[in-house]
Amino acid sequence: MARYTGPVCRICRRLGDKLYLKGDKCYTPKCAFEKRPYPPGPRSQRRRKVSDRGLQLREKQRGRAVYGILERQFHRYYEEAVRRHGVTGENLIRTLELRLDNVAFRLGFADSRAQARQVVLHGHVTVNSRKAAIPSHVLKVGDEIGLTGRGQKSEYFKIVSENISSKEIPSWLRLDAAAMTGRVETLPEVEEIGAKFNTATIVEYYSR
Repeated sequence: MARYTGPVCRICRRLGDKLYLKGDKCYTPKCAFEKRPYPPGPRSQRRRKVSDRGLQLREKQRGRAVYGILERQFHRYYEEAVRRHGVTGENLIRTLELRLDNVAFRLGFADSRAQARQVVLHGHVTVNSRKAAIPSHVLKVGDEIGLTGRGQKSEYFKIVSENISSKEIPSWLRLDAAAMTGRVETLPEVEEIGAKFNTATIVEYYSR
């Protein structure tokens, strides 16, 4: 399963924006973006004007980085969003939000999407009482997320269960902190998602 394995802090610096890819560390002074808020590599004295096309590309790269998705899969999500009824940009971001790894992150099962992806891959998460080990699995309204027997016994989730009640859960999800289960109540509202990128600009990039 292909994924980016390089230093994620370089992505934030390259895109010029803090994307909170490392969870709690991004809120501390140890954050690499706070220490070096400039692009990685040799520092050029000449400032180049970025074209409209370049701005669209940067926005698309920002969307990919936030959800930890490579280009082929991200483009496939866009094509699916085009085929569905409604606004393409809204369809795209809703699909990204309903990925299993993102829902696990939103429920507080992990501090970052990368960590949530690892939790899913290790077989700790269930969907409708069945083990689900595919982070890209797109959930539907009514799906329930929980932990496998192995996940319930793990030291990691014992620590998570102590702090999960303090997490801020979006309104389109319901969390039972005591049972460590969650449910997709409704489709996520675009305004509540608070995306770090502009979906309309991404649609412009792909629809050229």
